Amino acid sequence: MKVIKQTEDQKLTLKPVGRIDTTTAPELSAEISLENVTEVYFDLSSVDYLSSAGLRVFLATHQKMAAKGGKMVLAGVQPMVRDIFDIAGFLDVFTIRD
Repeated sequence: MKVIKQTEDQKLTLKPVGRIDTTTAPELSAEISLENVTEVYFDLSSVDYLSSAGLRVFLATHQKMAAKGGKMVLAGVQPMVRDIFDIAGFLDVFTIRD
């Protein structure tokens, strides 16, 4: 997995490319620096697989952002990945945009 990362003002944008699984989730987590960030935007348009380890990364980031009054947005979620969020019951937890 590759992660394209961009920080602009107080917005962190991350675009993981490939699979987010037990092996790659720690790599994604390591790229998430929330210091001086009020919004985290994940572009998931290039993610074709998401495991429970990846779900944990998104949940932990969401919780940290909520605790500091920030927000997290998931965008470009592919149908297979959206199904995983749905099965896990996270569609109502996360802000998901097309």
